[in-house]
Amino acid sequence: MRTEDVLAAIATGLWRWDNASGTVTLDAEAARLLGLPAQPATLSESAVRSRFHPVDWNEVDGIVNLALAEGTLAEVRLRIMDEHGHVLRTVRSRSKPMISGDDFLLIGTIQEVAEPQPGTTAAHPSITGDWRRSREAFLLDAGRALAEARSTAEVLRVAASLSMPGFSPDGLAVFGVAGERLTIIGHHGHNPGDDGPFADMALDMDYPAADVVRNGRAIYLPTPQEYRRRFPATWPLAQRFDRQSWAFVPLIVAGRTIGAWMAAFKNPVAFTPDERSVLTTVARMLAQALARAGEAENERELSLGLQRSMMPTLGPEIPGMTVAARYVPTGGGLQVGGDWYDMIPLPGSRTGTGAGRFALVIGDVQGHDVRAAGLMGQLRIALRAYASEGHSPDAVLSRASRFLYGITESYGVPDPHGDGYEDYAPRFATCLYIEVDPATGTLDIARAGHPDPVIRTADGTALIRPTAGGLPLGIEADSDYPTTRLVLDPDETIMICTDGLIETGGHDMASGWTRLRPVLEKHTGDSLEQLADELVQAVHGPSSHHTTGPLVDRREDDIALLLLRRNVTGGAGAAPPTPVRRTALTVAQTEPERIAGARKQLRELLHDWADEEQVDSAVLMISEMVTNVLVHTDGDALLVAEARGPLGTRRLRVEVADASDELPHRRRPGEMASSGRGLILMEMLADAWGVDPRGDGKSIWFELYETGGEGAAGGPAGSGGPSAE
Repeated sequence: MRTEDVLAAIATGLWRWDNASGTVTLDAEAARLLGLPAQPATLSESAVRSRFHPVDWNEVDGIVNLALAEGTLAEVRLRIMDEHGHVLRTVRSRSKPMISGDDFLLIGTIQEVAEPQPGTTAAHPSITGDWRRSREAFLLDAGRALAEARSTAEVLRVAASLSMPGFSPDGLAVFGVAGERLTIIGHHGHNPGDDGPFADMALDMDYPAADVVRNGRAIYLPTPQEYRRRFPATWPLAQRFDRQSWAFVPLIVAGRTIGAWMAAFKNPVAFTPDERSVLTTVARMLAQALARAGEAENERELSLGLQRSMMPTLGPEIPGMTVAARYVPTGGGLQVGGDWYDMIPLPGSRTGTGAGRFALVIGDVQGHDVRAAGLMGQLRIALRAYASEGHSPDAVLSRASRFLYGITESYGVPDPHGDGYEDYAPRFATCLYIEVDPATGTLDIARAGHPDPVIRTADGTALIRPTAGGLPLGIEADSDYPTTRLVLDPDETIMICTDGLIETGGHDMASGWTRLRPVLEKHTGDSLEQLADELVQAVHGPSSHHTTGPLVDRREDDIALLLLRRNVTGGAGAAPPTPVRRTALTVAQTEPERIAGARKQLRELLHDWADEEQVDSAVLMISEMVTNVLVHTDGDALLVAEARGPLGTRRLRVEVADASDELPHRRRPGEMASSGRGLILMEMLADAWGVDPRGDGKSIWFELYETGGEGAAGGPAGSGGPSAE
């Protein structure tokens, strides 16, 4: 018997599709399957194409190109149409594509589809290439999507969006177990309220999902008749959805059935072994994803509870001041770390006339785990206790450091209940403590290894304010914490934060400040709450991925943030205050390196000054003035710089005070002299300067006018005076 006769007997034809010549050669059986006379023929490509359903033909090109790229068979399913547009039959073609230059040649078989194949439905046969390869690609994509889902809602959304190769369900439901009851966790493809009869069923109910949970074995129902035969009691509940096939697959985690997954199909599905394999694999991945999401949600709930119990409220409104705060937990573990903030009423802070002093505290215990959170809670309670006793800021931090040192030094001793050592090393904490007097705007600041505060002036300029500080809490049993006093002027804001706000995203202190400064300076309006949101968004939002730090996890550290603004007083018709920028710095005899910090502070204060040469002159003069104090006196130098007036016509006044009564004298330094030029420089560079004797020393000052004219922004212009001799 000839091969052609054997193929014809099993309804299989041969064809040869030459893309270069645009012709298709068919044997007699292939021609018959295409609805043509049953005889060998060579037809044009367009003539053969007209026999295929247009929707099916649109997918052929992609399947052939994939087969060419991978060197595999191109397998397609096509509906054959007659000249009136009616479907005659469905055929499957398996061809081997061969490249010939820029064209290809297909040689293969055409066979009528007599039995359901993987990925088919009776109502709408679908197009598949290599179905097994499509299945593997689908499972990889599904596994990746389910692994990335972080909540039960996300898992259900991913499950609803899964497009299985050739037999996607149009209805899904995920059942869970609560005691002896079957519940619905989520569903897709149903109308609101459709889940009512299924939402709370007994596990002994005659329902497929309950049967699956009881026995841990999948149930496949390819036809409504099979459903009605096996589950007659609950068939009326499912009948109204007009589905044709159902799969109920157990959700198993670590050998325990936690629920069931239902996939319902509008078109009949045969549930071949390949189809069952796909459904079983998806159910396993879905069960793992739901278990992970449930654990994550429990952790988040625990984290929120801990946060609510540990984070304070900001208390009652403070006349003349506004406070805003934010806490953003780390993205890992229990999302609880060692960062905290607090607002503490101080003794005598409540009077008959309004609010008195209070303290703002912000800190960061080393680590991002439960132990860090526990130490944070203990340290916060201790700080509140010491502050409530009325101690000054330096005393509060000294006592807190001794307390933390005492409760952590015992870690690392032998474990009496084990055979080793507890894996807990002593930990430290950074802290910034500010005592605030709302009536005067005075801030007394003590700092323990924490980032310096930032002042946003009335004109929107943001400046880091250097403050004296000591070691982090808990490093030594006895530590000193010097206090720095600042005055917050009306419409000025102070920002204190933990290092998470600055360094998150791979930044260091310098680049992190570069990222935050524009946010502070560009903020408009009076809402501190909005400013707090903008600062957090700058770190965690999409824009943070385009700054100078490496693109790393945006949630690797928790964040605490406090903002305090002194409000402008006066009626609605009051004139707006003159914009003022001010900075102050003490340079001690033992800290000559702070002269560099003073130069940096002045440059930041004048970052938008019109004349760069004037800025250089100012920096040079303060270097001379501060250095002279350290060289020619035994005391410290107090530097105060103030820029006042509207942009473009400002006046800069810089004063350097010391405790010595000896006034400077004009000298005539020789060519090789190393000193004696200070007053000469001021005469040449300053618009006005002078020396003012004081009861406890003297003050040397100079002024620069932004326009270069006399008395810019008001005030007398002069050069020297009787004391500048």
